[in-house]
Amino acid sequence: MKQPFTPPYPEPPKNKRTRIKRFLTGWHSWIHVLFEKSYTMKMGEIRMPGQIMYIANELPLVDKILRGGTAYPKHRELVRNLSPLIGNSVFSANGEDWENQRAMVNPAFAHTALTKSMPLMVAAADDLLAWIDAADKAKPVDIDPLMTHVAADIIFRTLFSQALDAERSLIIHNAFGKFQRLAHSASMLRLYGLPARWFEKRSQRPAEDIHAVFRPVVRARYDGFHDAGEAPHRDILQSLIEAKHPETGEPFTFQQVMDQVSTIFLAGHETSASTMTWALYMLAECAHIQDRVRAEVSSLAGDAPLTAAMLKEMGAVRNVFRETLRLYPPVAFFPREVPCPMDMRDKHLEEGAMLVVAPWLTQRNKDNWACPHAFDPDRFDDPANAEMTKQAWFPFGRGPRVCVGAGFAQQEVMTVIASAVRRYRLSVPPGFKPEPISRLTIRPRTGMTLMFEAV
Repeated sequence: MKQPFTPPYPEPPKNKRTRIKRFLTGWHSWIHVLFEKSYTMKMGEIRMPGQIMYIANELPLVDKILRGGTAYPKHRELVRNLSPLIGNSVFSANGEDWENQRAMVNPAFAHTALTKSMPLMVAAADDLLAWIDAADKAKPVDIDPLMTHVAADIIFRTLFSQALDAERSLIIHNAFGKFQRLAHSASMLRLYGLPARWFEKRSQRPAEDIHAVFRPVVRARYDGFHDAGEAPHRDILQSLIEAKHPETGEPFTFQQVMDQVSTIFLAGHETSASTMTWALYMLAECAHIQDRVRAEVSSLAGDAPLTAAMLKEMGAVRNVFRETLRLYPPVAFFPREVPCPMDMRDKHLEEGAMLVVAPWLTQRNKDNWACPHAFDPDRFDDPANAEMTKQAWFPFGRGPRVCVGAGFAQQEVMTVIASAVRRYRLSVPPGFKPEPISRLTIRPRTGMTLMFEAV
């Protein structure tokens, strides 16, 4: 029997690194700091000069924390880290503020209904294929910026009812890469009790570059509605502009709409782009799985445009999506804040400590999954894994703060996978091996180059 392919991940050292080595390693990537026991521990503790951190890896604890919702608020470090980009939005707010924002934002997600958004996804995927068709396929193609573009284009169409051109897409790709690097550095320094002001200040520029892409669209639509009652489109942006506070009846201010748009745009493209990139890479490495996926797409869709009903029947494509998220959850760590002194397992947690739930660790724990680092989409069809699929797979979170865009993300990633393998045979250039790094999301350090051959 063919051995499953094990895609790259940082080989963990046997023993915990010293504080200085942890800092130097973590400066580039969070997942590189982990050591062997990190993957199987029930609950870990890391003491840093600026913060005490606890990592919950035992399944009942993970479930308790995630289902606790506002009882375990988003940690202030995460909020501070993302604030230049998303401000005080539904992702970063806590307590009653979050509940009110969620009530205002929820109606907007009616526009992500799968049958309604499917034509937008197909159109964006077709534009992606047209770009690849025109490229020199004798050379490797870096799909990382392409996946950013197609995911950003899909959410742009859903948010604003307009396509995203290549120029603005490149601005977003480059700016978010810079923002991740600078925000990550600032966070590392704060955790170690060191001054981070220089990096904090520098991170504001790429955040502003991203805002500048959609501020003109938001401004024109916001002013048009509030000054003249114009509502030219029924989309996410229009729902946010028209939203009313559940108690006061007040609408969002322009800045509040910008914060919500920034959050939806970030969550709606960056995480999906990461998933698409890793999924296509692993299919390129595994010709037998790629062939099976291609056969499934051909039998269900032929040459016809993809539909939501077709995707529903594509079990092999769906399992590739799930397995990609198990191995490379775009957000590797969910930091929560300890709201009051409490005991958890054998540890006493003080108020303000960081309590982390880590999809990267729990989803790669050998106590939860056989061959946890291997790419094996079929594991999701194995009845023996049914319980772990519920308990030890949570890339979208769980409980009250579960990602409302999970279904949308699944449909767009499956659309891009199905579109790409139907048109092309993917392979990896000789000698190429990507390195995953974890900052705000998990991305390949130096891009992802693949070969495309027409089928």
